Amino acid sequence: MSRGGRVRRRRVAVVTGTRAEYGLLRSTLSAIDEHPRLELQLVVTGMHLLRRFGMTVRDVEADGWSIDARVRMQRGNDDPLDQADGLGRGVRGIAEFLVEGKSDVVVVLGDRIEALAGALAATTTGTFLAHIHGGDVAAGDADNLQRDSITKMAHIHLAASRRSAERIRRMGETRERIHVVGAPGLDELLAYSDVACSSSNGVTLVVQHPCGRDGDTEKLVMGRILRSIRDVAGETIVVHPNSDRGHGGVLAAIDDVLRTRNGAGGIRVVKSIPRSSYLETLAGARMIVGNSSSGIIEAPALGVPSVNVGDRQAGRERGGRTVVDSTEGYRSIRSAVDRATSMTRNRRPITPYGRGGAGDRIAEILSSTLLDDLLRRKTV
Repeated sequence: MSRGGRVRRRRVAVVTGTRAEYGLLRSTLSAIDEHPRLELQLVVTGMHLLRRFGMTVRDVEADGWSIDARVRMQRGNDDPLDQADGLGRGVRGIAEFLVEGKSDVVVVLGDRIEALAGALAATTTGTFLAHIHGGDVAAGDADNLQRDSITKMAHIHLAASRRSAERIRRMGETRERIHVVGAPGLDELLAYSDVACSSSNGVTLVVQHPCGRDGDTEKLVMGRILRSIRDVAGETIVVHPNSDRGHGGVLAAIDDVLRTRNGAGGIRVVKSIPRSSYLETLAGARMIVGNSSSGIIEAPALGVPSVNVGDRQAGRERGGRTVVDSTEGYRSIRSAVDRATSMTRNRRPITPYGRGGAGDRIAEILSSTLLDDLLRRKTV
């Protein structure tokens, strides 16, 4: 109890480390901030603080959020030790904030090392941990192991679909800890459904991330993707990859195209796109090509065709029938691009990830869950 008999609001520290996951968290941040029984604490780390990847902390600031802690992790080079060193710095820095800020709950999303750092900081400081998008599968990416590790540390599971919730249950987590809330990334996205139902803006989005392999392999695959779309009419927007190992190869392939195509007329390369602009572009796009989860979860919710390249998203539940899978071979990618180009846009897609409102559900669960020793103790 606080002075005067008032109950202190529960302090919820949300950790964000990338432009993509921040976009998915925006509705949750708003819901927590507006909830009368919760106090938002925002921790910004990871790629947000790297100039090479767009210094996207500025997007967070532009949205009007007060940042409670900035924790530097990766240095942004492609050295194999950068991720490991960054993880260590992240755990220490986030843990220091949780203790100083007297946080009650930590919220992380997904499977990247920024989320893992937040999870380790929570569990080692005795802070309760809530995990969004646990139970998903992306077996082609090393981050999948980190997602499952976070799931086993988490006290509260905020699953995006029933299938993900059931997978969490099969991992030994008890049912009372598991909540199906939907994918929070759809909360804002569905506001753009009218754009998606109108005529396409002709833009092809390319979002390709490294899979932790050597730079030469990542460069080869990205080069094939860029070759496969060169004859597709309309503008192409290529977004820089995330900071995972091998990102230098993806960037090198982009640079090669810009050099060999005299500035690559028709191709626009950006380090990052603010969330609202990204959603509007995606909603009206001809297609999205690459291995981002955006093509698996978000694009299908709007009926936008997506070409999913390679195994990075292997096992992840498809959001609809507009996803076209391909191998990393040029012919397979080109065939998938041709199929996506000829697709008729689905105006009323059905998705397993819900129809919005996830942020509000998450805030209510965080405010009403009893934070006691029974929740803290995990026997399986």
